[in-house]
Amino acid sequence: MRAVLLLLAVTAFPFAAGSAVTVYPVHHGVTATVFWIGEPKGNGSSEDNAVSAWDDAWLAHYGGVDDPGPRTAANGWFPTAFVPKENPFYFDLPYNDFDDAGRPRADRTKVVPWAHRYRAQLRRRAPFSLLKNRWAKLIRGDRVCYAQWEDSGPYVYDDAAYVFGSNDRRPRNRLAQRAGMDVSPAVRDCLGFEGLNTDTNKVDWQFLEAEQVPRGPWKRVVTRRQVYWR
Repeated sequence: MRAVLLLLAVTAFPFAAGSAVTVYPVHHGVTATVFWIGEPKGNGSSEDNAVSAWDDAWLAHYGGVDDPGPRTAANGWFPTAFVPKENPFYFDLPYNDFDDAGRPRADRTKVVPWAHRYRAQLRRRAPFSLLKNRWAKLIRGDRVCYAQWEDSGPYVYDDAAYVFGSNDRRPRNRLAQRAGMDVSPAVRDCLGFEGLNTDTNKVDWQFLEAEQVPRGPWKRVVTRRQVYWR
């Protein structure tokens, strides 16, 4: 699919005096499974989540294993064993703007709608991800939570048509009820998922600009680290 088709529904609307933000399309009824920092490979996990697509020391930078046990609203859905150094509200989507060899994916500046804002960063020699730390709004029934994009998956890593498309396309992945994203334990319990780690929960999701994200527990610790490869 050509990039022009992927970006049709991306529109700029006024947000505050003298500024505008981009309104991105909503993806409806997407199967969301659960993953966590420090989750080992196996038992449904296709990756070792001590590392992420963009951080070779994800576990260390976060500060510990993000215990997948249930969370409470009283603690802002944070882990109870330690205070994380990065945001416990995180998710992944099945697109990585780098290939397996660490080279920028050839289509990334065409399919990522906000790529044009980062021309200066992309000209630098240090690797720069257009995706890491990007915010999204997640909705399940009457619950709304916000989280940052911190990994790639599940199962597929180049599904630009679904991730950035404007036509509510279904994920290309066929596993785990066609899962189209993974969410962290904090997001799981903030949205009131059924079960601790199933493939039966559906969410609506939408990219946001950082200035559109309201106050909440997802803003207590905001992840700002860029690509870290050893």
